[in-house]
Amino acid sequence: MNAATATLPEQVELSVTRLAHVLFRGAGPGLSRSAASALHRIATAGAQRITELAAYESIAQPSATTLVGRLEGQGLVTRGQDPDDGRAVLVSITPAGRKLLDERRRTRAATLGAEIDALDPEERGTLSDAVPILERLAEAIA
Repeated sequence: MNAATATLPEQVELSVTRLAHVLFRGAGPGLSRSAASALHRIATAGAQRITELAAYESIAQPSATTLVGRLEGQGLVTRGQDPDDGRAVLVSITPAGRKLLDERRRTRAATLGAEIDALDPEERGTLSDAVPILERLAEAIA
């Protein structure tokens, strides 16, 4: 796709996707994108059933089970009994999982911050004005 002929939605999607990819890639080793996404989901939405994680990540339930097993093996999540349904398992984030997410977020913010600092004041203002719009778009699409 030629950026000059792309529609505004296409331009935004391309830019946001590229920026997210670059930031996640530079956040350090240790987590795949799907593992980071699942861990973030558990951290923000609370304990999740594996079936909920699978649906959120758009992956098969066996893949989600494997993913949770890897995260559990790294000490980033724990499995516990669902108090509302003793047959179900809930996956919760551990303090180590929160710490890793926080470290990755700080690393990405520092990387992005250095580039934002290099922008001229008008560009920083435009970017600042765009943040609430991007948030509203994310909420509307979610």
